[in-house]
Amino acid sequence: MVLTILLVLAGLMGASGIMLAAAGAHAAPGAGLDGAAYMLLIHATTIIGVAALIQNGMLWRGPALVVLAAWVLGALLFSGDIALRAFAGQRLFPMAAPSGGIILILGWLSFAALAISALVRG
Repeated sequence: MVLTILLVLAGLMGASGIMLAAAGAHAAPGAGLDGAAYMLLIHATTIIGVAALIQNGMLWRGPALVVLAAWVLGALLFSGDIALRAFAGQRLFPMAAPSGGIILILGWLSFAALAISALVRG
């Protein structure tokens, strides 16, 4: 159930990424929306891939779900803050985008640790 919810969120992130890319090209060029779009698109596809690794038993389910949740949260904070600034002239909250970036970095480091543990488990 949790994995299915994360996949739905990945789909929504992918759709949002496409919309932000279009907005960056047409509605608000130069507002940083391209970076926000890429962040959503990259992490949406990554979530789908890691979900497949979980289903195949290559990664421990619990810790991998935490990584996926971190990627969702981090990408949404980062991209949401940039989009809100572009369209409404305000931020989600102070340091929202950097907080999202830090969460994404920690998620990637955690993923690397999970992959190392899978390698050691062999």
